[in-house]
Amino acid sequence: MQNPKFVIKSRDDQFHFHLLASNGEIILVSQMYASLGAAENGIASVKVNAPIEERYERRRSRQEEPYFVLKAPNGEIIGTSEMYASGAAMENGMAAVQRAAPGAGVERWGRA
Repeated sequence: MQNPKFVIKSRDDQFHFHLLASNGEIILVSQMYASLGAAENGIASVKVNAPIEERYERRRSRQEEPYFVLKAPNGEIIGTSEMYASGAAMENGMAAVQRAAPGAGVERWGRA
């Protein structure tokens, strides 16, 4: 087992991050950012907002799979979960983000 961490990756001069749980599973992904600094600001926002239940929005995909998004106070999406097989699994994923994000470290891969 490892400690939860954010991993910043770069592609085509843009940056995004994943939040990895202690088992190494990706539990939240970001949008693409134009700069490393913007991605780091996104991580800071996730750390602050992840513990707040009201910042989560439960959704369903076109295939009716449950997933959630984490939003900043201004309503902007700062992270999206994977698609889950059940609502209960989605709730467990949300709880994992709430636990992991505030204290997660940051690691950079690629050119980040």
